[in-house]
Amino acid sequence: MSFERAALYPCNPATTRGSSTKLSASKDKVVYTNGKAVIIRDLNDSALSVVYSGHVQNTTVARISPSGYYCASADITGTVKIWDTVGEDQTLKGEYKVISGRVNDLEWDGESKRIIAVGDGKERFGHAFLMDTGTTSGEISGHSKAINAVSIRHQRPFRAATAADDSLIVFHQGAPYKYDKTIKTHTKYVQDVRYAPSGDHFASVGSDFKIFLYDGKTGDTVAEITGDGHKGSIMACSWSPDSKSILTSSADRTVKLWDVETRKAITTWNLGTEIGHQQMGNTWSGAENLVSLSMSGDLNIFDRRVGDKPSRILEGPQKAITAAATVSASTFLAGTADGRIISYEAASGDTKLISGQTHTSLVSGMVAEGGKVFTTGFDDCVREIEGGKFTPASSATLAQPKTLAIAHDRTIFVAETNTVEAVRDNQRIFDLKPAYVPSSVAAGGSIVAVGGEDHKVHVYDWDGKALKEAAVLDGNKGTIHAVAVSADGSLLAAGDSSGKIVLYDVKDRTPITSRWSFHTARITSLAFLPSPSGTQPTHLASSSLDTNVYVWSVAKPMKYTTIRGAGPGGVNVVTWLGEAQGGKGKLVSAGADCCVRIWEVTLQ
Repeated sequence: MSFERAALYPCNPATTRGSSTKLSASKDKVVYTNGKAVIIRDLNDSALSVVYSGHVQNTTVARISPSGYYCASADITGTVKIWDTVGEDQTLKGEYKVISGRVNDLEWDGESKRIIAVGDGKERFGHAFLMDTGTTSGEISGHSKAINAVSIRHQRPFRAATAADDSLIVFHQGAPYKYDKTIKTHTKYVQDVRYAPSGDHFASVGSDFKIFLYDGKTGDTVAEITGDGHKGSIMACSWSPDSKSILTSSADRTVKLWDVETRKAITTWNLGTEIGHQQMGNTWSGAENLVSLSMSGDLNIFDRRVGDKPSRILEGPQKAITAAATVSASTFLAGTADGRIISYEAASGDTKLISGQTHTSLVSGMVAEGGKVFTTGFDDCVREIEGGKFTPASSATLAQPKTLAIAHDRTIFVAETNTVEAVRDNQRIFDLKPAYVPSSVAAGGSIVAVGGEDHKVHVYDWDGKALKEAAVLDGNKGTIHAVAVSADGSLLAAGDSSGKIVLYDVKDRTPITSRWSFHTARITSLAFLPSPSGTQPTHLASSSLDTNVYVWSVAKPMKYTTIRGAGPGGVNVVTWLGEAQGGKGKLVSAGADCCVRIWEVTLQ
């Protein structure tokens, strides 16, 4: 067996209320961070996006060099990594500890040789250095509080401007960079400062709702841009490629496009009325893509000719993906740690947030059957999705649900701390209170399998009214965190906390193999490859917190393939996209890094 990655669907940027989120762009790509990952997102086709996972701490900002060959990314510990964007290896060029705290922003010079990183440090708030050696290239000084943003003039003579929580902008000459003067235009936090591509001007925005324009060479204040201004903190600004327009994003839930010559607003976009519609960052990608980030994580793409709504909204997860289910051969849904459900269309690459009354906490389980999707979460309820949105139907669980399964008669089984509930048509019809603690559940045919903390799998027959214990399978070495039953009810797989998987023959109640023990951490998910009706599946996929995915052959148990590093931070779920076609199957994996990957597996 062999595999190749067919697509990658990235997460959306992480946001924090009241803090600016730094976005950047390179041609038709947007660069941002989420958790420990750095995302280079292709705006034309999200499936072609790139994820860098070299940081061991949460990342804060990333920018691609003007040459396009390297990306500099920083994290909360003050570490900056410079890595190669050409090719798939993402070779690390350099790693430097620049300040003793969080890096809020960084910027390349026009020659792609020098970098200034700024943030919140103990000894200093910023550092200028050479990208290839880390050698100091001047001093960033003049601030008494954390620096929020930095921008460098790309033309010689080089200049740099920094903006901070002390309401000041400091202008530096370079290179090497040195303090020139302090600019006191703002009266509150200065959230962002950006140089125009031409280098003639730079602009600043802040929590005092104001926008100022400065001379790019001298740092002299040119004007305050007034008119129909924002009515909330302005979190970000970006320049058009021709240096004639400025894009601003504000916590007042509006995005404005300004004409620099007339200093008036050309267009205003209103994003909504909810807290999640506050705008936390922006960037200008290419000539036409104006991108602004909502606090909800949505990336809003605007057409400057249309002053009503975004032309496109890129929706996606901001938190770890904790559950998934396949709806069709091209559509699957994923649930996240913050209660969202996202629909993915593999054929087109589109992603869409499921609307309606969603979960308010982590989504712990999800199954699909007959066009409907059933979900459960830590908000102690089971919900139903149909036609791309939540239906009003829901049922409360007796305790916090761990996962769920669905039987042939559309009965939902929910594994809870001390109970296994059976729910049909939003009504509880049966509940099992076993002597062991349930940890997972699966169903196939008339078989329901419950994994327990007693290291055993308890097999039950379901007659539509009650569960009757049929067998106890004892072959695992730890808590059974994942079970799977084939659609025909003939095979059962159980994965435990030690990383071991045992495959059972349900009819004979005997192990087919107990030698699938190559995972080194807890098994999180198991999925049989769908097979034609009435036939046994030929392969099983498994995921684990060890970041790996395995595909095992059922007919030849010693044949398998390993997808190493399938999900940095751990893979939480795997699911197949329909039956195999031409000897190949499509496998979906997702987990802690909030990204979804589709693998094309050549089967044997």
